Amino acid sequence: MTLMTVSPQLTTTPPRLKITDIECHVLLAPDYDVSFTSSAQDSLVVVIHTDGGVSGVGECDANPWMAKACIEAPGTHTMGLSIKEMLIGADPFDIGELWRKAYIGTAMNGRRGMVIHALSAVEMALWDLCGKAVDEPVHALLGGATRKTITPYASLQPAGRRFEEYRDALCESALRAKKLGFRAMKTEITMNGPYAHGGMRESYDRHTEVLAAVRKTIGYDVTLMVDVQYLWEDADTCYSVVKDWGEFKPYFLETPLWSDNVKEMAKLAEKAPMPLAFGEWLATRFEFEELLDIGKVQVAQPDVGRVGGIGEAKIVCDMAKVRGRTIVPHCWKTGISISATAHLAFVTDHCAFIEYLPPQLCHERLRRELAQEELVLAPDGTIALPTKPGLGVEVDWDVVKRYTVA
Repeated sequence: MTLMTVSPQLTTTPPRLKITDIECHVLLAPDYDVSFTSSAQDSLVVVIHTDGGVSGVGECDANPWMAKACIEAPGTHTMGLSIKEMLIGADPFDIGELWRKAYIGTAMNGRRGMVIHALSAVEMALWDLCGKAVDEPVHALLGGATRKTITPYASLQPAGRRFEEYRDALCESALRAKKLGFRAMKTEITMNGPYAHGGMRESYDRHTEVLAAVRKTIGYDVTLMVDVQYLWEDADTCYSVVKDWGEFKPYFLETPLWSDNVKEMAKLAEKAPMPLAFGEWLATRFEFEELLDIGKVQVAQPDVGRVGGIGEAKIVCDMAKVRGRTIVPHCWKTGISISATAHLAFVTDHCAFIEYLPPQLCHERLRRELAQEELVLAPDGTIALPTKPGLGVEVDWDVVKRYTVA
């Protein structure tokens, strides 16, 4: 099978290393809330070890117990092996070949979804490991940065159970983000609750009211993106509401329809007064190909912790460039994934923004405590090119130990 992959672009001969172990840590914040729609309350942290003492770290955005099983579960036949079984003893610099081997070798277990999400963590850890081994940042191994800065956007944090509390919390979050220096933000406006597919027609005016309030709060000198979390079932119903949202100058409308409904996406993309953004949940380039070519989506949102890793996300970015589309990666995880997303963005000249929340804006304990990324928000609202080897992220292993569960 011919399958294009991405491997490190090296300027020197790398050290000879072999993978000796793949270690999985299921992390869960003790104050997690099952009613809170946030995957940042838990994590699967993967550490890949080598015989040369160099290791790398990665994570995925999926149920950590399920992902751990995909990596570690023992196999009983040639097409039922775990990811770990296929990679032990391998050269970690063969990232592309190892991805291809794992993708094909796990195909009977699932060519999409959880297996690919789990593979994302492993692949991310390989990039971190290789960067550390040759003392280069990951963006250098991906071909080199095409810019010196990237602009992050803050995802505004909702709260409250009544409409007024919800609206006002988003506005307050917007003010905090603007005070910190953010020049771009994304707000949800889902009064039916996150991922409540469908909804009552009479509530739609309230969605517009939230959007209007946030825009009024931040003014028009800040870029505003809108997330409606798969609210509508068809293009016509969605358009009947968003057709007047052009006055609020949204940069994009995120996930207005279900991700599989690509034909309705195309109908909406043709007439909506703003670009459509999709892709946060998708796995592999093949799902993005359908999104771009059939759905006609203008903004692709690969998530490095779900799509298949950094290399697969890079392939998606290249696909989008050929088609003249914009990249705005999704990332709702800890500093490990945020750092990986940044390295991807710095080699992607058609990436407009990255999703980034500093500790001051985070509700989730793991996002505040697990890892310290190299990224720093400058007064002009940008983040400078990272220079540390690998992902450049410092994991607090005491936190890993404290929050690891069986």
